[in-house]
Amino acid sequence: MAQNQTIHNKRWVIMTAVFIATFMTSVEVTIVTTALPSIISELHGLAYQSWIMSAYLLTTAITTPIYGKLADTLGRRNVFQWGVIVFTIGSFLSGLSPSILFLILARAVQEIGAGAVMPLTFTIIADIFSFEQRANVLALNNTAWGLSALVGPLIGGFLVDHLSWHWVFFVNVPLGMVVALLVWLGYHETVQPDHQLLIDWLGIVWLTVTLVSLLLGIQSLDTLPWLALALLLITIAATGLLVRHERRFVDPLISPKMFHSRTFTIQILTATILSGVLIGYQMYFPIWLQSLYRVSATTAGLVVTSSSIMWLTASFFVGKLIAHFVPKRIATTLIGVMLLSYLSLIFASQAFPVWAFYLIAMINGVGMGVVVSMNTILSQHLVPNEMVGSATSVLTLGRSLGQTVMAGVYGAILNLVIRLQLHGSITFSRVNNVISSKGAVVVSNRSLIDPIILTALHMVFVGVVVMLVVVFVINIFDPNKKIIH
Repeated sequence: MAQNQTIHNKRWVIMTAVFIATFMTSVEVTIVTTALPSIISELHGLAYQSWIMSAYLLTTAITTPIYGKLADTLGRRNVFQWGVIVFTIGSFLSGLSPSILFLILARAVQEIGAGAVMPLTFTIIADIFSFEQRANVLALNNTAWGLSALVGPLIGGFLVDHLSWHWVFFVNVPLGMVVALLVWLGYHETVQPDHQLLIDWLGIVWLTVTLVSLLLGIQSLDTLPWLALALLLITIAATGLLVRHERRFVDPLISPKMFHSRTFTIQILTATILSGVLIGYQMYFPIWLQSLYRVSATTAGLVVTSSSIMWLTASFFVGKLIAHFVPKRIATTLIGVMLLSYLSLIFASQAFPVWAFYLIAMINGVGMGVVVSMNTILSQHLVPNEMVGSATSVLTLGRSLGQTVMAGVYGAILNLVIRLQLHGSITFSRVNNVISSKGAVVVSNRSLIDPIILTALHMVFVGVVVMLVVVFVINIFDPNKKIIH
């Protein structure tokens, strides 16, 4: 009896660590987007603003599949502990950043750690809880993500308004120390490495070359178009070599067999593209509200919060929806409604009501909450049991890639459109100073600068609308007409 109680206590020590780690890594995105305008303005980083998010997201895409393989040979505890420590160090360095380039590098360090923490939380739960217990434990752990989505923007806004943007990074340091201590004291495992495991190093190399060249190419679009073209050609070549290698390798990083199902492929593409839409509103709604409406960072952050509330609420209805309706019809209906709501932003004037941003964000939350959750369920349902883990990792990779690529695309669009409108005394640095609710009130020539920012934001959301049109058409051609029970 005493031994069972000890095992039970250890499990919940580990679960406490996993819960805090999930909150810590997921809140990083929502809390930073709220502080982004102040960071851009203070560090004079408008030209590199998309890299603040891209550096974080890019390393997720690269490291997630690598850590999954390493955890099988080195043990979950070792890899998880490494990830927590590196993430904490990266958070501390981000808070100390004296320049935009230093911040970008520190964000990359953060995500080298988070790339281990995020996927291994699910693996650890599967290791220490039985199948019967697992669903309830996963649901409990998912509340950490929901909590981070709700309070992240509020915390970020409060810290920016009352302290400084540096504290949005420092706040994770004590959390990381607590997680590292809990894992060190309460998580013990017997490592039995699988010596038959083959790590697809060449696949990792080609995946890394593909993602890095793609992002660098996108970032160069508005300043060095010739370099962008060269990097995009490298991306195409590296993608071809990755696909060729994965088809031949015994234990590929990304198995091509999963993509034999067109419906599975559509689920991955949908999650990838919608993640690109997601990063658009997360980054540019706060910028729009703070720079043009002069609202506080806290008020602007509430837009993201309203979407998160609707996301969490809508996700509870996914099971009932796919039990009664054809999944493709659910997806096309909700994507169509999202498309109509975002169209209004393309034509929005400076008198566009603030409440409309909250309404669009809530519509976005409902659509994302249902469709992305449905993508996860269907992608796991459509592959054999032995490939469910791989299918989930591919979906995770797609979501990270969608956010990473589109963060760069939107940044390139914003910078290019701003540069094309500069004239006379209106310089890029003057526009930079307005991208903050704090700087907005002291900059002269607001009547000339505001239309420049508004036009640039219009073009960003033209990009969002194009993405939604593409994903709408893709889902129309989904051959699956069956209701999933």
